Amino acid sequence: MTQFRQIAAAPIFAVLMMALAIGLPLAPRAQAAERERIEAFLATTGFDVALDSIAFASSSAPEMLGIDPGAFGQSWTRTVDDVFDTEVMRGIALDILEQTLSDEALNHAVEFYASDLGQRLVEAENASHMIEDDAAKQEEGKAIVAELVRDGSDRVETLKRMNAAIDASGTSLRALQEIQLRFLMAASAAGVIELKVGPEEMRAMMQANEGAMRSALQMSALAGAAYTYQDFTDAEVAAYTEALEQPPMQEVYELLNAVQYEIMANRFEVLAARMADLHPAQEL
Repeated sequence: MTQFRQIAAAPIFAVLMMALAIGLPLAPRAQAAERERIEAFLATTGFDVALDSIAFASSSAPEMLGIDPGAFGQSWTRTVDDVFDTEVMRGIALDILEQTLSDEALNHAVEFYASDLGQRLVEAENASHMIEDDAAKQEEGKAIVAELVRDGSDRVETLKRMNAAIDASGTSLRALQEIQLRFLMAASAAGVIELKVGPEEMRAMMQANEGAMRSALQMSALAGAAYTYQDFTDAEVAAYTEALEQPPMQEVYELLNAVQYEIMANRFEVLAARMADLHPAQEL
């Protein structure tokens, strides 16, 4: 599964989470796929590895709160490993997808990703997901983009199309803002930090910087794609982009992005509550 950004797929996900919360039966979107097939789907598409890589984002949590990331010592590592347990995150994904992923969408995605090209793409994407040093990956990706631009390659525009297909609704920025906001509010409620402004004021401050943040996200996504798919031919990258632009694949990505967004936001809220039990001074 291609390089994920956390996308708040609002229409589908708002209805989904409300139904799950109050225990209403969900109308099948064609027919919901059974759990065993979804587990195989996650492995075939590489979404299982994409979920596992969410844990890497936890490294930014203390900095978002203005806390020295090394202040918690080994207790931080233990807490992160517990909160971002891969089995827990995969279980949440399975619970949601079991009730929402249609057979048509599942079969369409599996057919592509099970192909020779699809499996090579998944292998490259899985390797990219599991690189913890994102800064180094970004620098190498930017260098690749710069070289492509100098050569006048059409590949840059193809990669931009690919990223647009992944975030067809264009809501990745708002999703990242919401994750940060939910984390800050949870940390405040747990007594980890004291906020001087309310959620609406924080949203307003985030919106004021949206232009610059959106540009930064687009540049980051382009560099990430350039790095991940550097060993593929232009024709293969174009074929992948066209596959991602197909309506059934768009349905898959809308749902999977929403699932990953909710898992990330949920885990950060749990992490904020757990941070209240950590004692930096005792670990220094």
